[in-house]
Amino acid sequence: MSFGLFDMIGLAASLAFALPLANYAIVRLLAGETALGGGLLVVAVAMVVLPQYFLDPARIFRGLVRGLLPRQLRGDDAESETDRDAVEK
Repeated sequence: MSFGLFDMIGLAASLAFALPLANYAIVRLLAGETALGGGLLVVAVAMVVLPQYFLDPARIFRGLVRGLLPRQLRGDDAESETDRDAVEK
């Protein structure tokens, strides 16, 4: 996965908020509060992972455009999916 300039800025912003939260989560884990520490650690990891892998703006835009375009203008991928659905039924 290659990062562009805006991707790097977004990752740095995510890390700026996630690293202090992860630090606090580790302190809570070491203090014996496993539920709070574990939960905060999951939130800190999700703050970095979700925007980078699941909330890719290009992928969301492509899906939105494919859903709005008529079937004739979608391209080969959409037609093959429609054909597969018809064969499965």
